[in-house]
Amino acid sequence: MTELGIGIGWRPEIAEAVEGLAGVDWVEVVAENICADHLPDSLTRLRRRGVTVVPHGVSLGLGGAGRPDPGRLAALGEKAVALGAPLVTEHIAFVRAGGALTASPALEAGHLLPVPRTRDALDVLCENVRIAQDALPVPLALENIAALISWPGEEMTEGRFLAELVERTGVRLLIDVANLHTNRVNRGEDPARALSELPVEAIAYVHVAGGVERDGVWHDTHAHPVPRPVLDVLADLASRVSPPGVLLERDDDFPAAAELAEELTVIRATVAGASVRREAAAERPAGRPLLIGAGARVSGGPMPGVVPDAPPAAPEAVVPVPVPDGGARQRLGLAQASLLSALVAGTPVPEGFDSRRIGVQSRALAAKRAGVVAKVAPELPGILGREFRPAFLAYARSRPMNGGYRRDALDFAEHLLLAGRPEDPAAHRLLTRWWQDRSGSRPPGPAARLVRAARHALVRR
Repeated sequence: MTELGIGIGWRPEIAEAVEGLAGVDWVEVVAENICADHLPDSLTRLRRRGVTVVPHGVSLGLGGAGRPDPGRLAALGEKAVALGAPLVTEHIAFVRAGGALTASPALEAGHLLPVPRTRDALDVLCENVRIAQDALPVPLALENIAALISWPGEEMTEGRFLAELVERTGVRLLIDVANLHTNRVNRGEDPARALSELPVEAIAYVHVAGGVERDGVWHDTHAHPVPRPVLDVLADLASRVSPPGVLLERDDDFPAAAELAEELTVIRATVAGASVRREAAAERPAGRPLLIGAGARVSGGPMPGVVPDAPPAAPEAVVPVPVPDGGARQRLGLAQASLLSALVAGTPVPEGFDSRRIGVQSRALAAKRAGVVAKVAPELPGILGREFRPAFLAYARSRPMNGGYRRDALDFAEHLLLAGRPEDPAAHRLLTRWWQDRSGSRPPGPAARLVRAARHALVRR
């Protein structure tokens, strides 16, 4: 496994600070935020200094019912090549649902949502992972996500689900210890049990991040300092295996460079302390052995520096690799579309889910949409002022995102104009001009309004 060391998530807002931090061995960049043929100058400078850069994708949706989009896979691969990355990473999550597979409106979550830990979902995920591995020029690692809601009727623990995924595909793991802590608070899942069940030798690297607890719910904000419980999970992991890399994530409310440096120091000390204890107890059995089943493969060849594992001693270690039938994809697709529709389109909560938690998650998704739209279209808060956020949240309650965030911003502006808002004439003129400049259209006439109304009505059915 490639030794990465201690790293930090590169974000444009802290690019200068990251370049100035001492002891940063590598950085991770959100893949969707860069172009392969026009890398940010900061990343280019870091690469020239020998700092490894790893692209981290958020939009593949490998846990979704559909097969991975070839265009998204190609773009991720191009960025890996442009960055000279030793691997790429993504998430065990679904981010969209509906469409042709379920004969229902296509929906976008704008967020990473949990995959049910069922045999159907695992079969679909494994095939999607193998498709991605074949398409990517470097190895792939997948991250466990934080979740507020639990699927009814799950058949496996998180650790067992991850273990079988690795055994059947050979995919690496990106273990987020903050997400393990989040799931402990929100879903009552024990991080120690997950770590004991998963193949720790498959870990490519580790994420560490902060969050905050409100009303008994842990919010994985990436906007707060890393708390002690998350560091304790990191120490537990590092006491079981030496992680090839550990990375601090920060996505908002960025602190001064000195505070980031101090967090990195604490993370480094936590890993070092756990390593001492692990070496002192070396006679204790190690974590679950990594077993690669029949048909499993690693895209792009072995990771640089990897020493091949010894072959399994017994033939029963070989794991069959079933291919999901169309029924498994359709069953998963219907379930995911039903859940996502409840979260973003106001449809009834599917049976077996906690309605209160669905409500919390729905509000969180709308708030995230508002925040991202304000970033990608900063003119809108400028035009609407204090009206922006409440107006967007009211809009988002029943109008799901069916494209990217820039499309969402345009749809929101169109919605306001159709309703005759904002009432202030000057603001209305500014919003109209903004919408026209970006959509290339005049405000829609009666026929277009009827089509849009029908579309929204179908989504709410």
